[in-house]
Amino acid sequence: MNAFWRRLALLLKSEEGPTATEYAVMLAVISMGVIVAMVSFGQHVNNIYLSLAGTVPTGS
Repeated sequence: MNAFWRRLALLLKSEEGPTATEYAVMLAVISMGVIVAMVSFGQHVNNIYLSLAGTVPTGS
């Protein structure tokens, strides 16, 4: 049982765990930024197409 506590203490002191966690948080923040930018860009492009559709003659 003593070996278990020693390995647990080593795991908690390890620098690898927090680094992976930091990368995961950074990836999540970047992903959210990309998603927000793409939604905003998509809405802008949609508005452009709608304004163009109103100016094109229908042909009838």
